[in-house]
Amino acid sequence: MLMLLASISVCAQKAERDYIRKGNRFFKDSIYIDAEVNYRKALDVNPQSTIAMFNLGNTLLWQNKLQDAMELYANAAQIEKDKNRKAQIFHNMGVVFHSQKEYAKAIEAYKESLRNNPKDDETRYNLALAQKMLKDQQQNQQNQDQSQQQKQNPNQDKKEQNQEEKRQQQEQQQAPEPEKKENQMSKENAEQLLNSVIQDEQETQDKVKKQQVIQGAHLEKDW
Repeated sequence: MLMLLASISVCAQKAERDYIRKGNRFFKDSIYIDAEVNYRKALDVNPQSTIAMFNLGNTLLWQNKLQDAMELYANAAQIEKDKNRKAQIFHNMGVVFHSQKEYAKAIEAYKESLRNNPKDDETRYNLALAQKMLKDQQQNQQNQDQSQQQKQNPNQDKKEQNQEEKRQQQEQQQAPEPEKKENQMSKENAEQLLNSVIQDEQETQDKVKKQQVIQGAHLEKDW
């Protein structure tokens, strides 16, 4: 009986591997429907196969079935013990959230991926990009809220504007006339000041260029 059970188990493992390999070949050729069929057959043989789950999730992702892909990734993440594979699962989950502009969730998925594989530069890049996109998204939302508030309270804005104009007029009336300096700035001092301003501006531009992030997250991983 034990030998029979062992034989059945070996046959099942072989069938699972064969289906996964067939699915991989179809996936490589971008024949996603046939790849999906074989990965599902592998899961029929072994419902706990994280490889079949992950690869099927990738196949569904390329068919734009994002919700189904996410469910498979989530199931695989709960079962998988290998840290590198688990990191790849969370990376792909982050990519899906990223594509849906759910940047906060994408950030958490990328962080979980890096906890399992801190050396993954692609995930680190995607994390930095998602953090930047979230900041921009929040800023845009804040600007929209302020614009909406201004539309709802136009009289208040006009009142504040009138008050600001009155304050500026009072300051202009009270401000003393500037005293004329006896000694005008020399030509040499003026040139030094101008060069200093130009240098500061160049340094600022260099810092901005270094902080710019290339748009577009790195795509999902596969096994």
